[in-house]
Amino acid sequence: MASNEPTELSKAEKSVIEQESGSDFEEENEDWDDWGEDDDNEDGESDKPFVCLFSDSQFSSCCELFEHCRLIHKFDFDVIRKELGLDFYGSFKLINYVRSQVAENRCWSCGLACQSHQDLQNHLHETVKLKDIKPLWDDEKYLKPVMQDDPLLYSFNDDEEGEDNHMTPDDQEELVRYLRNIDEMCIEDTDTLKKSAHGYGFLEQNGAKEVASSSSSHENVGNSSKMEMLNGDSEELVGSSNGKPSDKHSKASIMNLLDKDIKKANENYFGAYSSFGIHREMISDKVRMSAYSQAILKNPSLMTGAVVMDVGCGTGILSLFAAKTGASRVIAIEASEKMASVATQIAKENGLWRCTEGNNQYTGVMEVVQGMVEEIDKSIQIEPHSVDVLLSEWMGYCLLYETMLSSVLFARDKWLKPGGAILPDTASIYAAGFGRGGTSIPFWEEVYGFNMSCVGKELVQDAAKFPIVDVVDEKDLVTDAVLLQAFDLTTMKPDEVDFTASIELEPKSIRLANKSTELSSETTWCYGVVLWFDTGFTPRFCKETTSLLSTSPYTPKTHWSQTIFTFNEPIAMAPGKPCADKSTAVGTDACPASRIHLRISIARAVEHRSIDISIETSGVDLDGRKRCWPVQMFNLS
Repeated sequence: MASNEPTELSKAEKSVIEQESGSDFEEENEDWDDWGEDDDNEDGESDKPFVCLFSDSQFSSCCELFEHCRLIHKFDFDVIRKELGLDFYGSFKLINYVRSQVAENRCWSCGLACQSHQDLQNHLHETVKLKDIKPLWDDEKYLKPVMQDDPLLYSFNDDEEGEDNHMTPDDQEELVRYLRNIDEMCIEDTDTLKKSAHGYGFLEQNGAKEVASSSSSHENVGNSSKMEMLNGDSEELVGSSNGKPSDKHSKASIMNLLDKDIKKANENYFGAYSSFGIHREMISDKVRMSAYSQAILKNPSLMTGAVVMDVGCGTGILSLFAAKTGASRVIAIEASEKMASVATQIAKENGLWRCTEGNNQYTGVMEVVQGMVEEIDKSIQIEPHSVDVLLSEWMGYCLLYETMLSSVLFARDKWLKPGGAILPDTASIYAAGFGRGGTSIPFWEEVYGFNMSCVGKELVQDAAKFPIVDVVDEKDLVTDAVLLQAFDLTTMKPDEVDFTASIELEPKSIRLANKSTELSSETTWCYGVVLWFDTGFTPRFCKETTSLLSTSPYTPKTHWSQTIFTFNEPIAMAPGKPCADKSTAVGTDACPASRIHLRISIARAVEHRSIDISIETSGVDLDGRKRCWPVQMFNLS
């Protein structure tokens, strides 16, 4: 990761800039040394945040900023520099050129003028022919900073030491072609690997190699501290000093390392589901069981005579429901060897096992296949597009943790008949702001007559770094609930599992006796955002009886609870209260926000079966004044 310390321009760099731009530029920038020195704090670190090239998002380092630009805005600064061979001042010009174009709502790569900043955000795209557009910023005017005191201009070059060991773009393209030829990997969705292969960059830092992956152009801002570290001491990623793999063995070593990590993650994941305790917890979840049993048992027209596939069957409870309702064949798939054996035994003991091999003839309808759904072709032949109903309870915390949805979509695309049913067929993620009662502060304020609030405050600070899975009481929500993202499981594509969405949170409306509402001038404090999900069994397939599984704070609790993300600092909100002091920041008691704007990205993380979540937060007051907070990045693993 690049250092946060601002560095002075080298004499050679200044000399080149002066020769390029003439005496006028020299006079305007003769105080650049002071610029760097004045911004140093006592620790030698910059006080100024790094502002995104395309939005108001702020970061604590240029490394995080460029990672954000790569993942969210499709602007890969490092790749552009390397592919075009940009030196210091060429890169300097590029940054100022991009900022100048964004200020005019113009696409930096194709030049399209957009109607608004939001239109520009939606338009941004990857650039194919970089060499064709290089002349656009090869102009001396871009040696003058577009943004005053832009710390990015004196920090982007901090991590150039050791850059000779980076893989070149050609080497990365060669690796991508190699990755795409690997067919037999223990991964839940090989299509995902192929699509994300382009995002694997091999960056040398402090003697270690980092593998950074992106499975979609909408992928979340990756936290480099969470990137998967491949230790160069144990197995070499590169075969020569210039970073180029020396032979096929080097590439195979890379793939072996990745393969081992994925296999280990899968083993841990399915190993955890070998515990009976987790299955008891799921079966004891009345909300979960009621939703699924109602959808299966109370829709006989859907199940009678149907071929049913259950992905991730566990004990086989959903498969048993399907068999009981009249399915002609139930294919229960379970990756855990132990649980596949248990499900088989349960089916036998309930007279539902189907087996015609050997002397023991079982005439039931249920068969259990042990293995990951992507690999069951090795042990059973199922005719493509022959399944009538696809069942699965795939949801994890925050809906997408465990990334099992990719496996369900794989099964859908391979075996489900055209027009076949998938249960559940919809899924939605919701968000709401929570107040002080949703934190640990109240508990520690009075402990057997003693004030221990210092503990609560420290816990809230720590909570701003990590997501928390816990139950939030509806009375602790301080904003109305908002839909963050909706999925239609019948049509969604695998890469849509990764997404970015923008929402606005507004304080809860006051309900009056005459059933009208009014804006409150009372200030409330929003400490963060809580996410939950619903899955639906809609009339599209469940024609007799529909069903809904909700993990909302407004409904009975489930084993999923809710997922809590705490802000770095609480934000004051009051929709009907004007700002008393325009000199104070938005989101304070003197100038509360009327609404909070959130831009949330959720994506599959580098660590297999984990997800990354980034949250960009801004507050807007009644007069339209806006304040942005630094982006927060979380990893749920």
